[in-house]
Amino acid sequence: QVQLVESGGGLVQPGGSLRLSCVASSSFFSHYIMAWYRQAPGKQRELVASIDAGGNIEYENSVNGRFTISREDAKNTVYLQMNSLKPEDTAVYYCNAAINPSAHQYWGKGTLVTVSS
Repeated sequence: QVQLVESGGGLVQPGGSLRLSCVASSSFFSHYIMAWYRQAPGKQRELVASIDAGGNIEYENSVNGRFTISREDAKNTVYLQMNSLKPEDTAVYYCNAAINPSAHQYWGKGTLVTVSS
């Protein structure tokens, strides 16, 4: 069982920045694929960014160049640095962990990001 706790959400103006953090309870954190998803009101949950145990990274097209995912295995933590935020980035952001893509998925409870003037 892996527990994930997100933090760092909030209200930010367009063009601003936020850094999300997700702390995992597992001692095997370094083996997990870690990812950030988001779900905007009335929309399906979508993958924002992922980073695997080898440091390979993927981004959803709309955030590429603005968001940066990183991990700090010594702290069991994954981060999402979000720059140049847009109103369309408004969503609940969820942390996700899995040993591999077909394995059980673990989810955090989410943190709300609101981009508005």
